[in-house]
Amino acid sequence: MRALDTVFDALAKSAFRRRFALGVREGKYLREKGVDAVVRQAHELIGKRLAPQAPLNDGRQTPFRGHPVFIAQHATATCCRTCLAKWHGIAAGKALDDAERQHVVDAIERWLRAQPLPAANAATPDHPQRELPF
Repeated sequence: MRALDTVFDALAKSAFRRRFALGVREGKYLREKGVDAVVRQAHELIGKRLAPQAPLNDGRQTPFRGHPVFIAQHATATCCRTCLAKWHGIAAGKALDDAERQHVVDAIERWLRAQPLPAANAATPDHPQRELPF
């Protein structure tokens, strides 16, 4: 397992990984629920979607939107077992142990804490499609 500083240095050089950012809804959710609550949810999501020896739909199990953890997983290359092996040095084909699960959640938390959040009083519509100018 690679050190997170090493992983984040490598991720910073990837145009694909750098393009991920929280959407309006995910940012609002993170601000309203708080990072600690979202990190608790990350533990649950990782346990169900990534930690098993052979995750269901591996390589396609992490959506690209809908929850701050999903965005963070893509940004930190913790989205599937192939990315975990390539970027983090965590081999596929075996269930994640407690230290590996914590490593994944630590990467997600580190990324989430670095994200700019919308202001608490931002008047951003939840459904921007309903607010079309015509």
